[in-house]
Amino acid sequence: MKSIIIAGSARAGKSTLARKINEELNYFAIGLDKLVATFQEAYPQLNIRLAWNRRTTAANMAPFLGHFLSLFSSVDGRGLLPYSYGAVKENKFVLEGTYFDFEKILPVLKMYGIEALKDNFLLIGLVQNKKTVDEFVNDFKKYDTEDDWTYGFSDDDLREIAEDEISFSRYMTDYLGQHGFMIYDTSVEREQVLAQIIEAIKLKIAHTIS
Repeated sequence: MKSIIIAGSARAGKSTLARKINEELNYFAIGLDKLVATFQEAYPQLNIRLAWNRRTTAANMAPFLGHFLSLFSSVDGRGLLPYSYGAVKENKFVLEGTYFDFEKILPVLKMYGIEALKDNFLLIGLVQNKKTVDEFVNDFKKYDTEDDWTYGFSDDDLREIAEDEISFSRYMTDYLGQHGFMIYDTSVEREQVLAQIIEAIKLKIAHTIS
């Protein structure tokens, strides 16, 4: 079964879906935000930072992601080198996040013989195009924890962030569609939509095995 990439707008359920896939289907879950935060601390000169310039962070992160996805999605882990890194056959992971620049990732994948994302990955896009600014703000205030970068922001700041997220969600809908992602809108009844996605993945796994 192919590994999974979950991309989309903030608060659309990417981390929650990755956790469910980990629990129910035994995929290793990787949060792109954690990788970005690691680069931010270890290599600040690379300008890979959370809650900063989204486009710049995604572009600067792209070369690493291209090699990472290629090496860890190959059966033998060889990639460009003539020896194995000891990859486990059929090792499965789900990578979720926002900071993807596929125009810069794809040329790296092609170096490993991967012509298109859909060749090696199951592609899932999560967006929220049916929520208002007020609904976004209410969700921030209801669900934010100290781990969220918007935690403790004023209502005015949250409204500004919400307006940006609405615009970004619409952009991601078009962008991910162009790259072959199956798009799901989680604005309403998010848990039911995520459960639907899990069932769709199970069907794909069963079809692959049969």
